[in-house]
Amino acid sequence: MTGTPSTPVEGVVEWTRGTVDRFVWRGGQLLPYRTEPWPAPVNYGCLPGLVNPADGAEVDAVWLGEPLAVGQRVTAVPSGLLRLSDGDHKVLFGELAAHHGGDVLALLAWFPPERGAQLAGPEEAAAWLQALGAER
Repeated sequence: MTGTPSTPVEGVVEWTRGTVDRFVWRGGQLLPYRTEPWPAPVNYGCLPGLVNPADGAEVDAVWLGEPLAVGQRVTAVPSGLLRLSDGDHKVLFGELAAHHGGDVLALLAWFPPERGAQLAGPEEAAAWLQALGAER
């Protein structure tokens, strides 16, 4: 990774926007995880092979916009970073403004206030990913 905002990364969708059936990426495959009480407000997944030291799991990813199929691999340039006070940050993909502004508000509302969710831009996302990549 070069650490520039234009560097695409690959992720895999584990949970489709608008659904309650959640999957998890483990050992290179997607496995059923659990049924959630509420549907996901966004597409949620991970960046395989890149571990977040905050939780020891693969980096979480969020794709804004239309629903994506569970298991779909998406290669895209990060558009931002959702910073959380516990360090379990989420890499964002898709439009942060314009008609997807509702997605961002739904995403922020998804996290309780004590987690301190804050949006950061693509440069911060790239720098965080580069730092994690350097630790692999």
